[in-house]
Amino acid sequence: MSKARPPAPKPAGRGVKDIAGERLAQLNAGEPASTLTECLAVDFAALMQVAAPQAGADAVAAMRAQAALGISRRMALAAHLLDERLGPEGFEMLKAHRSDTVRGWACFMAGAAPAATLDECLARIRPLADDAHFGVREWAWLAVRPRLAADLDEALRLLRPWTAEPSERLRRFACEALRPRGVWCAHIAALKADPDRALPLLERLRADPAVYVQDSVANWLNDASKDRPDWVREVCARWSAGRPAAATERICKRALRSIGG
Repeated sequence: MSKARPPAPKPAGRGVKDIAGERLAQLNAGEPASTLTECLAVDFAALMQVAAPQAGADAVAAMRAQAALGISRRMALAAHLLDERLGPEGFEMLKAHRSDTVRGWACFMAGAAPAATLDECLARIRPLADDAHFGVREWAWLAVRPRLAADLDEALRLLRPWTAEPSERLRRFACEALRPRGVWCAHIAALKADPDRALPLLERLRADPAVYVQDSVANWLNDASKDRPDWVREVCARWSAGRPAAATERICKRALRSIGG
């Protein structure tokens, strides 16, 4: 009888606990993260003390006391503490910081500004939505999504021109920010029930040349397929008629992955 093979060793470097102490110290001192795991590993209180000491010891202590919160809630809390203590000048300072986490705090400061109109909110988030760092771009849409969902028709109107931007990051933001379900965020009930409201925006991206945008459009439709599968099949059938662009074919294939054609 052959001997049972020993279990394969677990790959190293997969989790937060696998990050070396020296690297963790760099992240907490303001170095940008290079992976999602590194983003999740940052000690917000330690980073705030370095990046915004003028916020005061009480803000750092408040951040440390909530270290067990989920990361999205900690992002929002950090933004609230910093906005309360630093104001508009703080936003301008933080949105240009070297740390992607700090720029993420600026995203949430922009999204939570109560006096700003939706148009003004999008203008503030725009450079962060076009940030070179993947993490900042995700925080950008997460930060403004509640404002967009609360005024959906206006959001769709304001985001439509973004679909023609030269930057694929901004084109992707226009789609990703309003996914019916999305990731790490509350669902948008109105779009789950009636995804057709967003079709004028999606139509403008149906043949986008960037894979980054194509994936977002496909994921948008895949979200919608969980509640309105027939609607998604109809859209994809119409987009696929005739001789569709290769980008459109790719989008439709990925959009239908949960329900089939």
